[in-house]
Amino acid sequence: MTTDVSSDPATLALRSARLAAQGLGRGLATPRDVVERLVCVQAQDLAAAKWVLGARVPGSHETTIDAAIDDRSLLRSWPMRGTLHFVAPEMLRPILGLTSGRLMQRAAKNHRDEGIDDAVHGAARAIAVRELEGGRSASRDELQAAWEAAGIPITGQRGYHLIWRLAIEGVLCCGPIDTRARQRFVLLDEWSPARSSDPDDPDETLARLFVGYARGHGPVTVHDFAWWTGLTVTQARTAVAAAGDAVVAFSGDRHVVAESAPESEPQPATGGPSRHVLAPFDEYFLGYPDRTAFCSAEDGLRVVPGKNGLFLPILVADGEVVGTWRRSPERRGATAVEVSPFGAGFELAEFMPAFGRWADFWSTSLGEVTVPGAFEKG
Repeated sequence: MTTDVSSDPATLALRSARLAAQGLGRGLATPRDVVERLVCVQAQDLAAAKWVLGARVPGSHETTIDAAIDDRSLLRSWPMRGTLHFVAPEMLRPILGLTSGRLMQRAAKNHRDEGIDDAVHGAARAIAVRELEGGRSASRDELQAAWEAAGIPITGQRGYHLIWRLAIEGVLCCGPIDTRARQRFVLLDEWSPARSSDPDDPDETLARLFVGYARGHGPVTVHDFAWWTGLTVTQARTAVAAAGDAVVAFSGDRHVVAESAPESEPQPATGGPSRHVLAPFDEYFLGYPDRTAFCSAEDGLRVVPGKNGLFLPILVADGEVVGTWRRSPERRGATAVEVSPFGAGFELAEFMPAFGRWADFWSTSLGEVTVPGAFEKG
């Protein structure tokens, strides 16, 4: 069963507000605008994350996102939750200043198990700097090969943990596009030098981060923010206090940015698309610890089958998650799609414009779109 979209006006208002905050209503102009709106966009799957941005920039293509990466309008690194995100360049170092200590504490056992002590880390750092300085870049394989050649084993997850630790410390970040699904590594200070305008006070960073989260995900609670950032609830409360009158109450304990606060009872959004074909790990689903406002607990298990951390792409109708979908490998210039609806009221035709937009983004032709089983539409 799915969430009943018609029975609860408060839930309808919440969905409407979040769709607008996420940039899924009328859309945004550039990938940089999306990242500024959402502050951080989870991006451990680079190809999927490109569509997270593209779905919010009407008329964009994969090359639009690649260009924004290569011109350094946005960065990809591990700013929070130990996971890759797109982030605005001016916010990466300040966010790491808040999160890196807790991230390193949580990783301490893994690093001990992998034999990554201070001596190994120092040697790996020196080699990475040597390989990358002067504006050079390296793939993950090339960087790990340099370590192995210097007598630093990279078996198992050791090489990954070394890269992750150097990124958490602000030494490395992802740089130019290498393949559709990979970037090369660069030195952060060369690729995106710090600027005097970057926030350097922890409370200012907390305030900016909470205002940004409320702007791009709101309405949200203090506990939503603590979960999303991986910070403590105490830090989250400090963030709300530091934000001051930039955020206001929406309903209950949820906050929105003051500039978007409704003057009257919120109404369903109009003027933008109501059906969305979204990527796995899209912030609309992933950006909240409690997803029951737009997806029942039962259907949530269909989005994350097996609770293994792998999220399927989702279909959203008027703010409700109503199904998942899968693409097939491209054949003869066309890409077929299989849709798995969550309920019998699903209308495939309503999603065809959104699927066409997705195919255009990837510069492919949309092949057959099928709904197998009892829900199939002729």
